[in-house]
Amino acid sequence: MSLVGIPLARAGQPAGPYESKDLTVPQSPIDVLILHKLKELHLTPAPPCSDAVFLRRVSLDAIGTLPTRQETIDFLNDRSPKKRSALIDRLLDRNEYADYWAMKWADILRIKAEFPVNLWPNAAQAYHQWVRACLGENRPFDEVAREMLTASGSNFRVPAINFYRAVQGRDAQSLAQMVALVFMGERTERWKPDRLAGMSAFFSQVGYKSTGEWKEEIVFFDQSKMPAGPAVLPDGTPARIAAGEDPRQAFANWLTSRENPALARCVSNRIWAWLFGRGIVNEPDDIRPDNPPVNPELLDYLQRELSSHHYDLKYLMRIILNSQAYQRSSINRANDEWDAVNFAFYPIRRLDAEVLADALCQITGTTEIYSSAIPEPFTFMPQDQRSIALPDGSISSAFLEQFGRPSRDTGQQSERNNRITAAQRLHLLNSSHAQKKLEQGRAFQTLIAGKLNDQIINDLYLTILSRYPSEAELTAARNYQRSSNQPSRTSAVDLGWALINSEEFLYRH
Repeated sequence: MSLVGIPLARAGQPAGPYESKDLTVPQSPIDVLILHKLKELHLTPAPPCSDAVFLRRVSLDAIGTLPTRQETIDFLNDRSPKKRSALIDRLLDRNEYADYWAMKWADILRIKAEFPVNLWPNAAQAYHQWVRACLGENRPFDEVAREMLTASGSNFRVPAINFYRAVQGRDAQSLAQMVALVFMGERTERWKPDRLAGMSAFFSQVGYKSTGEWKEEIVFFDQSKMPAGPAVLPDGTPARIAAGEDPRQAFANWLTSRENPALARCVSNRIWAWLFGRGIVNEPDDIRPDNPPVNPELLDYLQRELSSHHYDLKYLMRIILNSQAYQRSSINRANDEWDAVNFAFYPIRRLDAEVLADALCQITGTTEIYSSAIPEPFTFMPQDQRSIALPDGSISSAFLEQFGRPSRDTGQQSERNNRITAAQRLHLLNSSHAQKKLEQGRAFQTLIAGKLNDQIINDLYLTILSRYPSEAELTAARNYQRSSNQPSRTSAVDLGWALINSEEFLYRH
């Protein structure tokens, strides 16, 4: 007997609790551009998602954290027509925002102590803390980029210089490739050799030297090195660099210039991809002439908005999250690939490994053990450590590795693997790890105390799926308890187990 009466809706299936036929979401310039493209292609956009779906979706996308049962009840009872916008503002001000988005950027910046990046623990911790602080303070991203590009000093005391250490090769070409990938969204292996050589010259005088302190390293502008040929900007313009001037300054000036769309375009496309599961240019780190944006006008608009608002990342997220496009249902009734490519509905995606680990701990009131055996010293994290806030890609767990956490070796977004596998399903279905969380977790056991009744069933759905059960689901749970011939608490554990194994829990939708 199924305890979850309404699985995630597929094409042609009823919407169930996932759509809101009566809700009107204000139209934004983003929506005008998307709807124009959909009309050209004769595609029909999905209706708005329900309040319960929106609460869960935006909480996972903005802060990587499930809403609590009380937060869900409060939001569903709120009758304000502006409650979605107000929720977005609250989420972007929470501490988890900085944790979650630092995790995203740490994947791209390769914040990892051990091989092959070899930042080493102290530097990895300092780098992550700095990135998190920049995001928490909402520093303009062009300033953050400039600081990374031009920094000099100790890897322990000037965290931004670890940008130049999180590279497998320290030659000028490897540094240029890293810069292009992170700040321009381009893979230089597709460039002509002279274009890469011209950009590499900006980084040919980056020097490295060790100190007497264990694993400390100084990154600096080394004037004793000869420039590796003329420095030419990626747009083909020769750079003017005065004698004794650090050429990295000239490159940073070009990259962060208001007349240059490269940085704003790259960052806008990355954030859109993180929120929608695919970029306007897809892959988001493969921008090139023969991989054009699916909606050029949309990307141009986002790039201009980010640049004109002083690279305010929260502003960019706010206008995206408030759009009709973001708040659409995830049900693709047409089952057409073009609907997905052109953002006619919200794409269903499996939860990130870290988000899933934290969600299971939140629901059950349990913790995880995270550690790193190498490099020395052996690293353990406190038991209340949240997975999204881990400061170092080398600190991990068997669960995170099994569920596709990226190794942070390449800096490409595709390194994260969110595809569901048979091993993952078996882990949630059969492992003692998942079962013990339900059977021994203090919060979960408190939740199911007493006889399994409608209140406990409601609480389980609100806690795990962030919505109330349907009548069909209530009936199924009641019937299961009556027919199972087992203690009420065991039936409640079974219901919790069924819910965390449902597609609705495992996926953003």
